Amino acid sequence: MKMKFKTNAAFSFILVLICLCLVQCKTSNTIDNASVTAIDGKEHRLISTQDVLRFKTNGYVSYSDFGATGDGKTDDMNAIVATHAYANEHELEVKANSEATYYIGGKALTAIIRTDVDFSTASFIIDDTALEDKSSSVFMVSSDKELFEVEGIHSLKKNQERINVSLPGSCLITVTNDQIKHYIRYGLNQNNGSPQTDIFMVDKNGNVDAQTPIIWDFDQITEMNALPIDEDTLRISGGRFVTMANQAESKYNYHSRNILIKRSHVIVDGLEHRITGEGDHGAPYRGFISIHDCAYVTVKNTVLTGHKTYRTIGRAGKPVSMGSYDLSVGRALNVSFINCTQTNDIDDREFWGILGSNYCKNLLYDQCVLSRFDAHKGVYNATIRNSTLGHMGINAIGSGTFTLENSTVRGRNLINLRSDYGSTWQGDMIIRDCVFAPQGGRSGNAKLISGSYSGQHDFGYICYMPERIMIENLHIDDSNYPEDYEGLAVFADFNSEMTDESYHEEFPYVKTKELVLKNITTTSGKALRLSDNEFMFKDVKVYVE
Repeated sequence: MKMKFKTNAAFSFILVLICLCLVQCKTSNTIDNASVTAIDGKEHRLISTQDVLRFKTNGYVSYSDFGATGDGKTDDMNAIVATHAYANEHELEVKANSEATYYIGGKALTAIIRTDVDFSTASFIIDDTALEDKSSSVFMVSSDKELFEVEGIHSLKKNQERINVSLPGSCLITVTNDQIKHYIRYGLNQNNGSPQTDIFMVDKNGNVDAQTPIIWDFDQITEMNALPIDEDTLRISGGRFVTMANQAESKYNYHSRNILIKRSHVIVDGLEHRITGEGDHGAPYRGFISIHDCAYVTVKNTVLTGHKTYRTIGRAGKPVSMGSYDLSVGRALNVSFINCTQTNDIDDREFWGILGSNYCKNLLYDQCVLSRFDAHKGVYNATIRNSTLGHMGINAIGSGTFTLENSTVRGRNLINLRSDYGSTWQGDMIIRDCVFAPQGGRSGNAKLISGSYSGQHDFGYICYMPERIMIENLHIDDSNYPEDYEGLAVFADFNSEMTDESYHEEFPYVKTKELVLKNITTTSGKALRLSDNEFMFKDVKVYVE
C-alpha cells in the first residue's frame, strides 16, 4: 500500500501570500517598522514591532491593522487577504471592526481562512458587476492538511468495511472510476453523465465509518485520494454580507463569489446574506455558502436569500429555468443546517430554491424555514425535522433513509423523486408528525410521492422506488380543492404508458414493496388513494393502521 503526495494548490497559494503579506520583523534592540505588502505589489502600510506584540497579546488581528478603511467605498480586498494570511501564519483570530463596511470589488483574489473569524456586525459589500474571474471565491476556509494519492487499491465493494491502507489519522477518501458514467441526466438539461465517484471516512487503520459507507461497487479505480480530517473546530461568526448581483448574460455561466468551505469541522454561526441589483437578466450562482470535500460542517442561526430565477436555452434546445443557489453542498459528509431562514418569501416562485447538493451523505435541516431541499446527484441519508419547506419543496434522489418529521411542506408534492436522475431512492422513507399544504394552499395535481420513470433511459445505475414508506400522523390541507376531486394519491402516475403486462421496460424500475399508513387526516375529509396508475403499484403491500 503506497501513498504518493500531491501538490496542494491551495497550500502553495498560501506560501505565496506569506511571502507577500507577512510582517518582516527585524531583530534589534529598538522598535523597527515592518512592511506589509498587498497582493498587487502596492504597499499597504507599515506595521511596527509594537503592533506585532499587540497582536500577540490580544490574540487577534483586524482588517484595519492591515490597511482596510471600512468606508464602504474603498476596495478593501487586498487588506482582507493580507490580514488572513498573517493570522494563518501566526495562529491568530481575525476580528472585523463591528461598525465597518468593507467594499470588495471584482479582483480575482481569495482570502484564505485557517483560523477563527468574528465578522461581528460588520458589513461586506461584494460587487459582482465587473469581475476579473467569476469563479474566484471571496473567502475560502481551507485545511492545512495535505491531500495525497492512495495507490495499491484497485477495486472496492459496496458496504466494504475496511480498505487496505495505513493512514496518519482519520481521513476523507474520494474515489473515482472514470470508465463508468452515473447520473446520465434525462430531459431538457440532458447530459452524458459523470464519472462514478464516492466519498467516505476511514480511521487510521482503514476502517470505513459505518455512517458514511461505500455505496457503489468499483470494479476499477482510476483515482483515489485521501485528505486528513481536521479534528479541531474552526468557527466563523457574524457578518452582514450583501452581493451586488452580476449583470452577465442569462446562460449557464455559474458564479462562485462566495464563502467556500473546504475544511472539516467548521461552524458558521449568525451570518446574513442579502442580494441587491437583480434585474431582467443575470448568470446563476453556485451558492454563497458553498461546502465541498469536507465533513462535519454546521451552518446555524443564518439568514440567506433566494436568487431570482432566470431562463436560458437548455441542452435539448428548449427554454429552461436555471438553478441559482445560496447554499451549495458537494461531496461532503455530515453537513447540518440549523435554524436557518431566508429573507424572501419561501412561497415566492420568482426566486429559485435555496439549496443544491451533489454526492453527499448525512444532510440535515433542523428548525429551518427555507424554500427548498434538493439532492441532485444523490444523497445517502437525509433528515428534515422541525422545519418548513416552501414552494420548491423536497426534491431528492439517493439511498439510505430519508426522514421527514415534525415539519410542514408547502411544495407541489410532499417529496419529489427527481425524474431527470431516474426518480430513484434505494432505501426507506419515514414521514411522521407532518403537515402537507400542497402548493402553499392552492389546489393542483398534488401527490405525496411524485416522480416519473419510463424504463427506456439508462441513467447509469438501477433505479429504485423507496423499498418501504412509513407515513404516520400526517395532515393534508386540501381545503382549497374542488368538491368533486377524488382525494390525494400517495404515488404519482410514474409511467402513464404502463397499464398492463405488455409494457416492456428496457431498464426495469424496482417498485416499492411496503407502504404503512397510520393516522392520515385531510381537511376535506377525503381518504388517500394509492395512485391513478393502479396497475403500476398493484404489488405494493399497503398496511393501514
